[in-house]
Amino acid sequence: MSNSAQTSSRKRIKALLDDNSFVEVGGYITARATDFNMTAQETPADGVVTGYGTIDGNLVYVYSQDAAVLGGSVGEMHAKKIAGLYDLAMKMGAPVIGLVDCAGLRLQEAVDALNGFGQIYLCQTMASGVIPQITAVFGACGGGMAVSAAISDFVFMEEKKGKLFVNSPNALDGNYTAKCDTASAAFQSAEAGLVDLVGEESEILEQIRTLIAILPANNEDDMSYDECNDDLNRLCPELASYSGDAASALAAVSDENFFMEFKKDYAPEMVTGFIRLNGNTVGCVANAVSDPKKSPAPVLTVNGCEKAADFVNFCDAFNIPVLTLADVKGYQADKESEKKIAKAAGRLIYAYANATVPKVTVVTGQAYGTAYLTMCSKALGADIVYAWDKASIGMMDPSAAVKIMYAKEIETAEDAPALIAEKAAAYGKEQSSAQAAARRGYVDDIIAPADTRKRVAAALEMLFTKREDRPDKKHGTV
Repeated sequence: MSNSAQTSSRKRIKALLDDNSFVEVGGYITARATDFNMTAQETPADGVVTGYGTIDGNLVYVYSQDAAVLGGSVGEMHAKKIAGLYDLAMKMGAPVIGLVDCAGLRLQEAVDALNGFGQIYLCQTMASGVIPQITAVFGACGGGMAVSAAISDFVFMEEKKGKLFVNSPNALDGNYTAKCDTASAAFQSAEAGLVDLVGEESEILEQIRTLIAILPANNEDDMSYDECNDDLNRLCPELASYSGDAASALAAVSDENFFMEFKKDYAPEMVTGFIRLNGNTVGCVANAVSDPKKSPAPVLTVNGCEKAADFVNFCDAFNIPVLTLADVKGYQADKESEKKIAKAAGRLIYAYANATVPKVTVVTGQAYGTAYLTMCSKALGADIVYAWDKASIGMMDPSAAVKIMYAKEIETAEDAPALIAEKAAAYGKEQSSAQAAARRGYVDDIIAPADTRKRVAAALEMLFTKREDRPDKKHGTV
């Protein structure tokens, strides 16, 4: 039993975990520091409640910072409790969930507190790719604690009271909170892309429960399977009408239309999230039209590529199959994008090519040039590639291609538009159709959009025992 009061930190744990499942660890620990009048300070549980419990019967480890104790600031023993929790979680192979409400580094403990932060960072680094790490920000999460949140796999944030920042808005040159609140959930989710999901406190806790239910407990044991009560052969006749609306298409394919999307407000031209197929969790990456006025067809952007690369890396680390819906005409073309798009696309290429999990790709619309290759093409190691019957796969749009190939003929032609249309039709049939790609083995089968669910489910079932080796090396450098 702890000597800490029934604060919001405990109420959050109670709301998150199964009833009566929480067992506290280190409840009697208090601060050891005596400098700067610390002996007069009451520090129950040293400002953080730590322990373990279950979510739908699944073991999880939880720490919840108590803002009522020195603002929830991280001191020596506070950090030691979190590090000890990670040690237990690593031994048992169970997720760690951090409920953050923290004033940052405890100044009274200075170097000891600083070293404690370092211990937390090391624990997180060692746990990365071994157990899922989830951070939920309910109050302040500044400085070093913001870095800790960024190291975790998923970040949730309370939409009104949550504040996430390395430097406060008022500390930024030329900025102040009223001008641009860079610590707000809106900024961190839509602009920075650090936050995966935003909502009220009760919504966040429920979202975490859902996420734990669909994630493996660790990188070796997959306990996320659930019974499938949906018809695996169910047709999806509405899919063909979802052109550009990838989120709706993924929900239609999923068991009982389940789709949990992440970073929805960040780089909306790239959709990432989890669906269920035959009771199994499947990670999904898909192109989407975010702004028809700027681009009527999906394009690859810097933020979109980075968002997808991080998601694919997570799926690969935890042996979660990846489904890709490819519909991309090229790369975003502007000065700002040109600074980083090559590197960002390279990261996504590396993530896909390096992943050894089952990979299924469905070409749903346009698939042009190296932008298509980047979206888990057969050349990058996709195990199965399907194309919808009206998909277009090739180097570029047929009309653009013939304008280059037949530039001289078009220049002297009496009816240039008619010549372009004639040549484009021929080029499209021979070089830019799904049939042309299938004849060359770059597409495994051409399917009707309505058949997508049953064909993808069958492919993933076939790939369930996939094993694939990579060259021996310490790690890649991309």
